[in-house]
Amino acid sequence: MSSNNNGKTAEQIVDEAKAWWSTSIIDIQPNRIDVRGYPIQDLIGHIGYAEMVWLMLRGELPTPRQSRLLEATLVAGVDHGPHAPSIAISRMAVTCGLPLNGAMASAINALDDIHGGAGQQCMELMQAIAAAAPGRDPDDAEVAAVVTARQAEHGKVIPGFGHRWHTVDPRAVRLLALVAEAEAEGVISGRFGRIASAIERVLTASKGQPIPLNIDGITAAIYLALGFESELGRGLFILSRSVGILSHAWEQRQQGGRIKGPMAPSVPYTYTGVERRPLER
Repeated sequence: MSSNNNGKTAEQIVDEAKAWWSTSIIDIQPNRIDVRGYPIQDLIGHIGYAEMVWLMLRGELPTPRQSRLLEATLVAGVDHGPHAPSIAISRMAVTCGLPLNGAMASAINALDDIHGGAGQQCMELMQAIAAAAPGRDPDDAEVAAVVTARQAEHGKVIPGFGHRWHTVDPRAVRLLALVAEAEAEGVISGRFGRIASAIERVLTASKGQPIPLNIDGITAAIYLALGFESELGRGLFILSRSVGILSHAWEQRQQGGRIKGPMAPSVPYTYTGVERRPLER
């Protein structure tokens, strides 16, 4: 058997090449595509998008009730209007000449720690609270201790709570009701939903005014209850919000417009620099 300069046989080189990428997600052969062991033709027309997301991320199919709860979170986070930075970016990008893929990529890149990362951060907070009271629901004092520690490290804003626009987030209200239904049916434990409510109570008492559970907070509780890792919280939110990003980019494409900035030309910005002055040499 011939060998290369490193003393490896041709068979060894082929084996190394085959092992360069390894995946348990998909097996593609000529005329065959299997996803997590399921022939793709068996999945097409028989499972929904939320079930496919679950299968890809978790390796097994969810139950119908698990799928319904995951789908509800994906529906709830789709859009929050053109004042949301990611949505605004997609529309501005289109008016600068970017195609849909460029507009979507520009918008998704903005979904980082501050805009888009709250769900993941809230999941981490809820996990820390759960760890402080293993095997039981924490009391409000235990919740407050973890919340206070986070505020000392990261600042006063607690991800998943409060909203610039809503004193009551209608998405959170509906999803919290679905959590209660799912718990009553034995689909999930309601522990993280109760932790979410406890955080809301603690923040409201501390602030002296309502600090409502928002979309990021309730989806964080649901993702944890469904068994997703916290890092996936951001990815799942991006899957949801991408629908809104695409919709707004496409609408802007139909409306037209050229190089639209964040404000209409009639709305001035505030200049805070020095007064106009001559150049003296």
